[in-house]
Amino acid sequence: MGNALRFLYNHCFKPTPEQESAGTHVAGVSALAHDLYHFEITSQVPEGLGGHVVSSKKAQANWYKKISEAWREAKPPPRTPEEVSRLVILTLKRHQKADVEGILSFYGLPLPHTLVEISHGTPPLQPEGLKFELQTLPVDAKAVADGDTITVYVNTIDPRESSSIPREVQMAAVQRSKARSKKNYPKADELQKKIVDAGYRVLTIQNEDVLAKKYRIRLRGIDAPESSMPYGKEAKEELTKLVQGKCLRVLVFTEDRYGRCVGDIYCDGIFVQEIMLKKGYAWHYTAYDRRPELEKWEKEARAKRIGLWASSNPEMPWEWRKDRREGR
Repeated sequence: MGNALRFLYNHCFKPTPEQESAGTHVAGVSALAHDLYHFEITSQVPEGLGGHVVSSKKAQANWYKKISEAWREAKPPPRTPEEVSRLVILTLKRHQKADVEGILSFYGLPLPHTLVEISHGTPPLQPEGLKFELQTLPVDAKAVADGDTITVYVNTIDPRESSSIPREVQMAAVQRSKARSKKNYPKADELQKKIVDAGYRVLTIQNEDVLAKKYRIRLRGIDAPESSMPYGKEAKEELTKLVQGKCLRVLVFTEDRYGRCVGDIYCDGIFVQEIMLKKGYAWHYTAYDRRPELEKWEKEARAKRIGLWASSNPEMPWEWRKDRREGR
């Protein structure tokens, strides 16, 4: 069996004895890896697949053999749901549409019409209106407030930050380190609170304490559903998936009335707002941003009826907020 499948089976999907004996189906990338692993040992396709596809068990076995071979040959091997969906679609491209969509649905993987093409690249060297740029530390999942707002931290050794650290913050960081070395944790917590209240934080990264400046970022040009709105939870989950554990490049253009930096976010060369719009997890916020590419990406998602556009009449988040401010 290929190393990629073995890794996913051993580290990502560990079925309980009850699941093994009952044949319980668990959706996701690692579940498909498990079933491919099981198929290579037993030549048996999972129970329940027949309820999602139209072809015979003999045909199903042929699919699993082809997918297993394609997975082993893929370099790098697929890891995300989107990558696995593309591998399955390409491998089974000559098979019936109902079968391809059926196997993807069985594993809860993205269907062909929901996959989006993401452009890779970097922004212009000096975008019009750019105020400054941030290079962040890795983002924690808890820092994602919703589908268009995140909190990031920037290392204070950054030249832009190092010249403006308040002296009392620097002193508190040194004193906190000494308190922790003496195991005086109440004192260390007291000093951490002082640092946090000043807009900074001491983070532990790779076993080292790092003094970092806090920034709240509002994604420029988009407006995602609020958490209690339909698709609010999904929008937050998508943004979290994109940025969690990643160092971001943030281009800041202005500040909003809540003190948040309004900016464009790039992650591993991908423009985050592009993904949020193309996957239907945000509206183009035309009241504040007229970029034609944002309008184009929203229209693509509308045409595919994916994300919030699966609803016949999705509510605009800015109207939703206005109604609640006015008590409606």
